[in-house]
Amino acid sequence: MVPLVYLLPTLPFLLFLLKLLYFNQPTTKKHLNTPPSPPKLPVIGNLHQIGPLLHHSLHSLSTNHGGPLMLIHLGSVPTLVVSSADAAREIMKTHDLVFANRPDVKMWRRLLCDLKEVSVAPYGEYWRQAKSIMILNLLSNKMIGTQREIREEEIAVTVDKIKECFKLVNLSDVFVKFTNDVVCRVTFGRKYSEGEEGEKFRKMLDEFFEVLGGLNLEDFVPWLAWVDRMRGFNARVARVGGEIDGFLEGVVEERLRRSQSADGGGGGGGGSGGGGGREDFMDILLKIQKDDRTGVTIDRMAIKALLLDAYTAGTDTTATVLEWTFAELLKHPSILKILQDEVRTVLNGKQQITNEDIDNMKYLKCVLKEALRLHPPIPTLVPRVARQDVKVMGYDIEKGTRVVINVWTIARDPKVWDDPYEFRPERFLDCTIDYKGCDFELIPFGAGRRGCPGIAFSMTTNASLLANLLHKFDWELPDGGKEDDLDMNEQPGLTIHKKVPLLVVATPFDFK
Repeated sequence: MVPLVYLLPTLPFLLFLLKLLYFNQPTTKKHLNTPPSPPKLPVIGNLHQIGPLLHHSLHSLSTNHGGPLMLIHLGSVPTLVVSSADAAREIMKTHDLVFANRPDVKMWRRLLCDLKEVSVAPYGEYWRQAKSIMILNLLSNKMIGTQREIREEEIAVTVDKIKECFKLVNLSDVFVKFTNDVVCRVTFGRKYSEGEEGEKFRKMLDEFFEVLGGLNLEDFVPWLAWVDRMRGFNARVARVGGEIDGFLEGVVEERLRRSQSADGGGGGGGGSGGGGGREDFMDILLKIQKDDRTGVTIDRMAIKALLLDAYTAGTDTTATVLEWTFAELLKHPSILKILQDEVRTVLNGKQQITNEDIDNMKYLKCVLKEALRLHPPIPTLVPRVARQDVKVMGYDIEKGTRVVINVWTIARDPKVWDDPYEFRPERFLDCTIDYKGCDFELIPFGAGRRGCPGIAFSMTTNASLLANLLHKFDWELPDGGKEDDLDMNEQPGLTIHKKVPLLVVATPFDFK
């Protein structure tokens, strides 16, 4: 929704204020060589040119008014839009330290544990410490190996559920539930998806993601904070933030009580909630807090922030990659057949898929890369902010400038990619470009200091489930639908899902 819609009831008053502000702007300002900019309106800047899908709006503005670098003004916030691999390299490699900070957004403080999440924490010692804790104890290759049993158990559950669906399957829901269950088990030690409790948990998180991706006028035009209050947005943010904090506080307290009970009963004090004696991420965080010998200090808020970070970063983004990958396969039946033949040839009649098997599925890796190229989970990444004045590609960028990297546009650059809007996995068969942050032509997870630390976790989960579903089922669109009938429109949000859920027909494959 265009932000000006919220201002229509008070338009006469606003026009008067705009006139006062516009004609009383200070005229003395040092001369700067700033990047190209589209025309802007007083006070609101370019906000009126931003639609529901940010990456599309920025792509259009960059094409018509900017180029690799473009400066726009979102209200009072100068924002540098990055739209080429070379420009992204300048930001995330050459000047990575200058752009290592995140914006201090009031709404983020309310929703994301006072900016103690790794993804939004200010650059500094706390951020380095928190990121190290998350990588070593949740996202390292060693930890991903220990989580294998959980992934395999949840894949088996997912396969059984699909078999019970009488062929018609809502894969969008399947992927959300699967990623939720895997991440909840490795993070909290249990699932929150069954029964009344599961429904309440899902509803709370759906609203959390919706609010987190919503429009916060106060962030762009501070004196319009009253509009957020009038439309009930502030109250909703406060309520959702309170619900999330209350949930996290409850699970931490429950684990502490269980641990104390185990200590008192001679149970060793493990307190693991993972079942089967597994130690989950929350167990590890509580041990770190308790053990002074580690030299690491984390308080209760930091524990809740890291738990929330693990959950939010590992569920919605992973589910949307699976959703778009499968949608593209169904839209391109010949590609689906090539991939399915590869999976079944590599397995050669085996029922269980190992990591070694997946390593041998070269085309599967190409399919996932191509899906990430066309459908990055967060198309504009999480914004950065300049910590000091700096020159980028000959342009002057002032301290405090917000930076938005449009990886959606970068991955469609015709100077880099042949037929950039076509789904062609084979382009990666003889191509060394990867998504791990070294090749700026493909950066769905970002790069540099603020790149996503959970790439291996996410892609291991994606490849494992995708290989199993292609191995065990044949797939087609319902009611004899054709690939051209498949709706590929995007749903606005923090992460970009399909607008229409992915409904498919699954037929168990006969291995005889």
